Amino acid sequence: MNEQTVSALIHRIKSNITQPLCLMEVCGTHTTAIGRCGIRSLLTPELELVSGPGCPVCVTSQYDLDQMILLSRQPGVTIATFGDMLRVPGSETTLELEKAAGADVRAVYSPFEAVKMAQQEQDRQFVFLGVGFETTAPAIAMSVELARQYGLDNYSVFSCVKTMPAALHALLGGGKSSLHGLILPGHVSAIIGRKAQDFVASHYHLPAAVTGFELTDILTAVLALVEMATNNEAAVVNCYPSVVREEGNPQARALIEKVFAPSDAKWRGLGLIEQSGLSLRRELAQFDARLRFPVTPQDTPENSACRCANVLLGEITPPDCALFGSKCNPLSPEGPCMVSSEGACAAYFRYERKKEVTL
Repeated sequence: MNEQTVSALIHRIKSNITQPLCLMEVCGTHTTAIGRCGIRSLLTPELELVSGPGCPVCVTSQYDLDQMILLSRQPGVTIATFGDMLRVPGSETTLELEKAAGADVRAVYSPFEAVKMAQQEQDRQFVFLGVGFETTAPAIAMSVELARQYGLDNYSVFSCVKTMPAALHALLGGGKSSLHGLILPGHVSAIIGRKAQDFVASHYHLPAAVTGFELTDILTAVLALVEMATNNEAAVVNCYPSVVREEGNPQARALIEKVFAPSDAKWRGLGLIEQSGLSLRRELAQFDARLRFPVTPQDTPENSACRCANVLLGEITPPDCALFGSKCNPLSPEGPCMVSSEGACAAYFRYERKKEVTL
């Protein structure tokens, strides 16, 4: 890392700020990188960075979590999931506790591992918990294609895949007027393209910058946003041209469209958003775990003391929650934002606590 470049970027950011500004890093990976690099401490107090609904585990609704837990209790069913999902609290329990009680719940690094398990153990039904955004959607879609090609009738996907533009529409359409700009995720944009997010500027007159996850990437995006906000300009700029193209990745988008169709989805914090999720197409219904194993949990209210929803909307920072660092910590999380590696509360706890907390 070039220290002179970093120093120059910070100086330019500070010198361009003429009023208090609030920028939202939409992506949980950005939140983690900002905490790890100490970016908030490098910037002036007049520039606030808040987190948004960009952690797929965090925005998964409690109802969907309870469905996953009920699925794990079905005879002959194995749940395959990314590790972050294991400890996320449902209304009464977690997948980790269900595993301890005897459920067959396995952590995997990719859906392809789940397909391989289904090939090797054809006496069991394997359900992959498809939690993610456009970044993970191509791999999940490919796993369905492979299962179809292999003739597997014991593999299915419980899709909780969500789309980022729909969340931004819901967030900005809800009147989040205190924001002066958005830091947009480079990996999502690599799939959907920069142009797919032009509406942020054209419809909401808000500047946005697509960028990567290194210190200089983020500072470059912050500088672009500060300059646009100061000049009352609105555009969606690409600060990550080595990875992100105008139209994104056409092959990945085609694969997603082949396997998935838009559907309504529940989001923690944002509620039900029309056409914001991706469900398996009707012709692939045999691989749709929601249809193969219909389970209906009680619609239990979320823990009112946990303020993950407010964190995801950028209304508060994690330390503003009364549970943060005391009752809610990585060993005993009250909500998903403290569990996921991309969760804002986990990032703040690890990198940005102002005092030590005894666990």
